[in-house]
Amino acid sequence: MAFITYKNIKVHYTSQGLGRVVVLLHGFLESSTMWSEVAPYLAKNHQVVSIDLLGHGQTASLAYVHTMEAQAEMVKYVLKQLGIKKHALIGHSMGGYVALAFANLFPERITQIVLLHSTALPDSPERLINRDRAIAMIKNNKNTFIKMAIPNLFNIASRKLFSEAITALKTEAQGMDIQGIVAAIEGMKIRKNRTEIYHNARFPILFIAGEKDTVLDFNTLKDEVMHTPVLFKVFPTGHMSAIENSALLIATLADFLKS
Repeated sequence: MAFITYKNIKVHYTSQGLGRVVVLLHGFLESSTMWSEVAPYLAKNHQVVSIDLLGHGQTASLAYVHTMEAQAEMVKYVLKQLGIKKHALIGHSMGGYVALAFANLFPERITQIVLLHSTALPDSPERLINRDRAIAMIKNNKNTFIKMAIPNLFNIASRKLFSEAITALKTEAQGMDIQGIVAAIEGMKIRKNRTEIYHNARFPILFIAGEKDTVLDFNTLKDEVMHTPVLFKVFPTGHMSAIENSALLIATLADFLKS
């Protein structure tokens, strides 16, 4: 277990392997453990750093709102302490939002970006309403919210097949404090439209979308990257391909990181 002190809190990270650096950023209600299938394979040819974002996993909360920019600043600090100046970023869902904020703030540090079941678009009005409902539910009964939210990350057909993984995710998320969960939602609510990065980036971007994603609409994602230089890959999975189809994800990431 490794920690770095940042603004008087402990940030948890892992590092394995040698070579060009790849940084893994997990999604909402997740932690670095979600990369348990992926990281060891990537570490055969890269140094793989996985960071628990603010208020998640074993990293403490910092404020009432964890903006995507605040998360990116924390990630940069951790990498600086590790002596890492250039790296690829792979972000799942909320981790993708953080990766895009990082790209906006520190583009010179990035070699490649992978957006895994994520988006550069801000929340829709409907999603904003749902975020507020989620916050109210969390404050009333955090564990009930988690029991509902985690299975909904998986498409219905795969929930039984991955029931053990779902249980593990729920157990880990229940260990997170209310402040950290709410802070993440508040931060996602106010994130910016970063689609201009698709056109202006001086590094390759891989965008992976799941046909059965229950969180992000597949057709909207497809339209988002149309007529951009972004490499678009379609997976026959839902929102959690790191668990639902880790072999396909590993192969796709390994191929992209070679470039």
